[in-house]
Amino acid sequence: MNAAIGTLGVWLGFAGAIVGALAMGGSLLGARGGRTPDARLDGRLLAPVVLAGMVIALGAMEHALITHDFTIAFVADNNSRATPLLYSITGLWSALAGSILLWGFLLAVFLCAVVWKFRAEARDPVVAWALLVMFVVAAFFIGLMVGPSNPFEHVVGAAPAQGAGPNALLQDNPLVAIHPPMLYLGFTGFTVPFAFAIGMLATGRVGERWQIETRRWTLVAWTFLSVGIVLGAWWSYQVLGWGGFWGWDPVENAALLPWLCGTAYLHSVLVQERRGLLRVWNLSLSVATFSLTILGTFLTRSGVIESVHAFSDSTLGPVLIAFFLLVAVAGFGLIAWRGDRIRSPGGIDAPLGREGAFLVNNLLFVGFAFVVLLGTLFPLLYQALKSQAVTVGAPYFNAVAVPVGLALLVLMALAPALSWRTVDAGVLWRRMAPAAWAATLVVVACVIGGVRGFVPLIAFGLGAFAGASALRSIALAVLASRRHGRGVLRGLLGRANGGMVVHIGVVVIAMGIAASTSFAQRSELALRLDVPAHFDGHSFVFEGTRTVRSPSRSATEALVRVDGGGVFHPAVTQFAGANSEAVGTPAIDSSFTGDVYMTFDAVGGSGGATAAQEFPNLPNGAVAVGVVVEPLIAWIWAGGLLIGLGGLLALAPGRRRRPTEPASGAPLEAATPGVPRPTDAAALEPVGTSGA
Repeated sequence: MNAAIGTLGVWLGFAGAIVGALAMGGSLLGARGGRTPDARLDGRLLAPVVLAGMVIALGAMEHALITHDFTIAFVADNNSRATPLLYSITGLWSALAGSILLWGFLLAVFLCAVVWKFRAEARDPVVAWALLVMFVVAAFFIGLMVGPSNPFEHVVGAAPAQGAGPNALLQDNPLVAIHPPMLYLGFTGFTVPFAFAIGMLATGRVGERWQIETRRWTLVAWTFLSVGIVLGAWWSYQVLGWGGFWGWDPVENAALLPWLCGTAYLHSVLVQERRGLLRVWNLSLSVATFSLTILGTFLTRSGVIESVHAFSDSTLGPVLIAFFLLVAVAGFGLIAWRGDRIRSPGGIDAPLGREGAFLVNNLLFVGFAFVVLLGTLFPLLYQALKSQAVTVGAPYFNAVAVPVGLALLVLMALAPALSWRTVDAGVLWRRMAPAAWAATLVVVACVIGGVRGFVPLIAFGLGAFAGASALRSIALAVLASRRHGRGVLRGLLGRANGGMVVHIGVVVIAMGIAASTSFAQRSELALRLDVPAHFDGHSFVFEGTRTVRSPSRSATEALVRVDGGGVFHPAVTQFAGANSEAVGTPAIDSSFTGDVYMTFDAVGGSGGATAAQEFPNLPNGAVAVGVVVEPLIAWIWAGGLLIGLGGLLALAPGRRRRPTEPASGAPLEAATPGVPRPTDAAALEPVGTSGA
């Protein structure tokens, strides 16, 4: 029954997407010659049909997972009767077909949201084109479930009495319930700005408000993706037992690439709004960001790479790469076709002002994205051409990531103090002096505290510089809000102040990364029963082992007391399920200043030891525990939460700001139509806002 209902839902969603695309296409054909789209062919009515189909299919699959319906092959392969409820629910995205189902559902949600948001402008050709594109994208992904990635395929032969269970790494931490949906919300959300970019290019109406209108949608997707990436790093840190959080894995890079281009877009579109510039650049970023989400889908779901994050081999590779090429060729082809018609009427006439800073910001983000893309694809291309395996390791990426990161911290510090036009050195110094002094004091305090190393000291100093600059901007906004009787909370709302909170989150992450990667200490401790061992200022006392069993798991734990306080339980865990393998489960003593990360690596003696690898060189009864001491690593997760908070604040309606005069004599309407021309240019420059 679950399979029949789910299949019906998939076909309903697919039919709705196909008919919706055809209706929108027919409507646009009737709009040739400058006429409005034909209202008789209203594809908008099919958007709820697509969503209804996806809700039915999603509900059927979740019901099958919760009730352990092993007649469905996906459930039999990714669920067992002993799987806890939480991990039965998350089993939906633990394998390929279910993840495509979630993807299709989220696409349908965004499709309906766009239809509702622009319901009063449905006959505008730009909106019609955008809906056509979204229907086509939805039809493609839902079509994957109709064809090569059917989540409701029946098992061959009799249904098994017990399923294989989820991958052990996907039922060892509740973050698996949050991290993948966040990423998918980010990926699918970037469909909206791409669809409107195609609409603007198809109609030639690139100088109107649509690019700015879709910035909010980009911000929604970017916020979800940002938090998802940080949660993924946290999950990797807590589950994989390596003590790290980012390994430049191809699947990690697949999420980072659209984030980099999306971040560049969010900054550069401000220049278009305020100055009417960078039209071609912003359209290109919209196309590139969405194209990279499709490329990331190919990398994670085609089986072309081996990764702990990737799905197993599938037949989707050729289909996904073909769709990626279609998207890229269509998007960039339209940009090339429109050519000079979409070019901005002027150029940047204040390279030392805020628009110049945003341009440098964009070059850094896009340049780094190119470096990451090259390092990610090179092994695949080399293997295809030479039939030899080659790897591109972390040193390649870090060689670029470190200087780019430091340069971005400098820009984050300068941008809030810069004006859109001329920059007076005296005014600039008065704005920057408090942040500069804060950075100096932080560096001096670090040196006095024993911190050494050029890169970490520079990172801490620039982080303090950027953080103090953002705090100054927020403080000025809050004070201005209080003076006008709007209250403190109102002063925090809006994209400018939300952007400053995002900047603070990025600074916190940067300082956490600098501290944890520069000063982490690793060791393998041989611990004897009740005999203290010491490492990097911490004491460890082994108090024995114990075995913990439940219907869903069996774990052998080493009991280790850290610094005379609590007892921690690094373990080796075996989960229920036919395909489950024993995996390490780290134990983490986490605090604001740093973490003590422990893994149960080996037991002494020989014979009868089943929990961890036997290690004959250890005395009987002793254990080998891997220890990593990592300063400030919890700051990375805290920074991710601040980024999410900043994104929410930026989405909230804030005080409307008038645009500055467009560059080089361009009409004001090129920036924001319908807004009166300002008479006092100085009044347009509120101190301490960047809108990032």
